[in-house]
Amino acid sequence: MSDSLPQQIGKYPISREIGRGATSVVYLARDPFANREVAIKVLKNPDLEDTDVNRRFRKVFLNEAALVGKLFHPHILGIYDAVSEQRQSYIVMEYVAGKTLEYYCEASTLLPVSKVVEIVFKCSLALAFAQRHGVIHCDIKPANILISDDTNIKISDFGAAQYDEAQHTHLQGIGSPAYMSPEQVQDKEVTFHTDIYSLGVVMYQMLTGKLPFRASTKASLLYQVVNIAPVPPSTFRREVSGDLDRVVLRCLEKTPEARYATWADFSRELTHSYRNLETPVDTVTDTEKFSALKGLAFFREFRDQELWELLHITSWRKFLVDQVVIREGDSGDRFYVITSGEAKVSKAGRLLNILRPGDCFGEMLYFNETQTLRSTTITSLSPLSVIEIKASDLSQASDKLQKEMNKSFLRILIDRLTWANNRLSAA
Repeated sequence: MSDSLPQQIGKYPISREIGRGATSVVYLARDPFANREVAIKVLKNPDLEDTDVNRRFRKVFLNEAALVGKLFHPHILGIYDAVSEQRQSYIVMEYVAGKTLEYYCEASTLLPVSKVVEIVFKCSLALAFAQRHGVIHCDIKPANILISDDTNIKISDFGAAQYDEAQHTHLQGIGSPAYMSPEQVQDKEVTFHTDIYSLGVVMYQMLTGKLPFRASTKASLLYQVVNIAPVPPSTFRREVSGDLDRVVLRCLEKTPEARYATWADFSRELTHSYRNLETPVDTVTDTEKFSALKGLAFFREFRDQELWELLHITSWRKFLVDQVVIREGDSGDRFYVITSGEAKVSKAGRLLNILRPGDCFGEMLYFNETQTLRSTTITSLSPLSVIEIKASDLSQASDKLQKEMNKSFLRILIDRLTWANNRLSAA
């Protein structure tokens, strides 16, 4: 393949080259039908000899291409299309403007501990989603995690992935030794615990600027991976808490069964360690928001995709005791869901109800096409946290998110009617 910039690949006009590796070149292109920028990874093919190396590269390419359209998640790089021809093979992917996590693995560019935890938390959600769809990444490392907009991440490069529908056995020997699990090093069976291990290495490196195992030779490095216990990350960075030390070291256990039994267990321990970090009291991070929503009955049937979409259109607010959140007779354009604390509902000074976490109020604005006034007053009974959603923003959201919100509103309405009927019956 020529090193000159191609004008077009398939139906995609090429803008510029954005990356180059041993096996492929990546171009920024335009999808004329979807009207969006895309990244196109073109497999290098300097000769057509049927060598072991070429066959291996080809197998990695086909492995990733087979996942076209199968993993749609906010933190997994989308794969839109793949073409495999004798003269040229390429994969069309989501384009992310940013850099890889490699940049934040150097001592001079380390992120705050809280941001590292948030990034790893998002990675765990993405890898849990992949596992539920029968996919194990098998090559998690900083170079395969893209980051933009502070902590927004996308996991990429599933060329070494193992998945249920694959027509081959696991691609042994693929991966970076420093991030490979002991079972990978020894060519043993690979499970999602391998991704937990590799993500633990990434977390260790982002916290300290160092790999847990370092050696001058590959043989020495692999020996350490299999036999030597790593020192705690806090050895190199005092800000790392004991709780976070334990999370990282458990990820790096030598045997898969000694690591976390599920991704949910890992995420739960990670968020627990996060609560012990020092953060400004008025800061609510994406990790905290997502965990809070997942724990509320109102959102119990929402998928991760809809929760992440919801986070992008919500504001999070806190109120002190005895503060009025909305007042009857006022106009409004938004509604609320309580995440913590209690509030009272009153009308003309008369108490109507007590609201608790998971309850919503003000939602009738979403269903009214004309401007309406508030019919009740909501006042905090304790320190109160709520999410605030503009009715107009929700009306522009995806059909799936609106459907889930409507189902939750219906459940709330039924509960209220049941409560009101019981109260009337008892009167």
